Amino acid sequence: MSDATVALPADLVALVGSRLCHDLISPLGAIGNGVELLAMSEPGPGPELRLIAESVGNATARLKFFRVAFGQAAAEQRLGRPEIVALLADMACGGRQRYDWQIEGDQARQDVKLAFLALLCLEAALPWGGVVSIHRSGDTWQLTAAATRTKPDPDLWAR
Repeated sequence: MSDATVALPADLVALVGSRLCHDLISPLGAIGNGVELLAMSEPGPGPELRLIAESVGNATARLKFFRVAFGQAAAEQRLGRPEIVALLADMACGGRQRYDWQIEGDQARQDVKLAFLALLCLEAALPWGGVVSIHRSGDTWQLTAAATRTKPDPDLWAR
């Protein structure tokens, strides 16, 4: 096997994903704070500041989502329902998808990670938007998407 085809351990890949998200959140937070300060010093925030604030908010939401989807998840880690619902609400702001998390209580972070990865697959199939509902019955997770128009990739979904 050549060096280019050596598989990395999954936990190393997840650690790198976690680190990238962590390192990118700080500058986005600083930009967001700067925008807030500029908005307070002006008579009122103009369209430019609103656009920057919206973009920073969207980027921050995606990074937090990616941290769960691609970051490290220890077996004992859990995510609370309020945190999951808030992450999904932030992802929906400015986007085309809406998420309906119908699962009560805390969930294992590893399970939420898999659900979030599935949401990314559905996002590719719903480029014009839609509503995705996430249910759980015992150990079985079900994601259901509703949209007026879809663009499924048969090769992707065959797997």
